[in-house]
Amino acid sequence: MSKADELFIKTCRDIIDNGYWDTKENVRPHWEDGTPAHTVKKFCIVNRYNLQEEFPIISLRRTAFKSAIDEILWIWQKKSNNIKDLNSHIWDSWADENGSIGKAYGYQLGVKHKYKEGMMDQVDRVLYDLKNNPASRRIMTNLYVHQDLSEMNLYPCAYSMTFNVSGDTLNGILNQRSNDVLTANNWNVVQYAILLMMFAQVSGLKAGELVHVIADAHIYDRHVPIVEKILKNPQYPAPKVWINPEIKNFYDFTVDDFKLEGYEYTKLEDKIEVAI
Repeated sequence: MSKADELFIKTCRDIIDNGYWDTKENVRPHWEDGTPAHTVKKFCIVNRYNLQEEFPIISLRRTAFKSAIDEILWIWQKKSNNIKDLNSHIWDSWADENGSIGKAYGYQLGVKHKYKEGMMDQVDRVLYDLKNNPASRRIMTNLYVHQDLSEMNLYPCAYSMTFNVSGDTLNGILNQRSNDVLTANNWNVVQYAILLMMFAQVSGLKAGELVHVIADAHIYDRHVPIVEKILKNPQYPAPKVWINPEIKNFYDFTVDDFKLEGYEYTKLEDKIEVAI
């Protein structure tokens, strides 16, 4: 059994058994048929994943490993806000007629800012500090820029990464304001575990711990029966992850530079409807 499975089960059980239902409230999300999408939620879920022990992908159901990496590269490497640069359709509901999601996600990471060392965007600032100022307590990014929120088609959910180096080990905290646990919880964990491992590799460091902090962790009403079924599925050992050791520059990574070895999972028969 993988520890990622254990944490996923613990998180879901806590939400379902002890969470708050917002059924009496006027909620923004809705289903495709127009019905309000209500949730049961818990405030401030914190999960810790030691990347030196295992790669945190669940086996209770399949997490689309390659698609998750493609999206994290779209945001952090391509710094794109256009779905035409993405190889999946997960952002289609939030894109305009030109394919843009507005000044969100990759757009914010690509904006250059003036530092003492010169003009850099947020990603290049992190890469610079990991190599030149690893003892810094200021290595972080922020996508939740208030002045641009009105021009974002979706406010950032996973909005901040804080990196911290201890000796030769890189650790990170992912801050998330909102998390649809069934559709995106492990998806986000896999993405930011890979991101941390990429940054560690190109900075000559080891990947250590990823801490996932979620302010509003929720399960949608129509998802609860599916989650209950998934939690009863068999659990398999965590697979091994391979990252091409030849890559020394963050901007040289492609989806083909990552592989999972020995990934076993239970196939999910239910179709998961996504609240909009």
